[in-house]
Amino acid sequence: MEKLIAEVAAHAAACGMTPQRVLRAAIGASWGQWDSWRAGQSSPTMRVADRLRRYMAENPPVTTADDAAEDAA
Repeated sequence: MEKLIAEVAAHAAACGMTPQRVLRAAIGASWGQWDSWRAGQSSPTMRVADRLRRYMAENPPVTTADDAAEDAA
């Protein structure tokens, strides 16, 4: 579970989004779902985790020419 939380948080940060918005876009989650997962009060099913990972793969962070130049340096 910790790995999935870290993946979603990293993706959200790279995309300039909140983790809640990523969950909402990917799986239609309620706004409190992220906090519930982080607090250990609930957890996603494998199907939901797969949908989240597929969404993140299909919606990578947008990179610009400036980003590419910084990565090359």
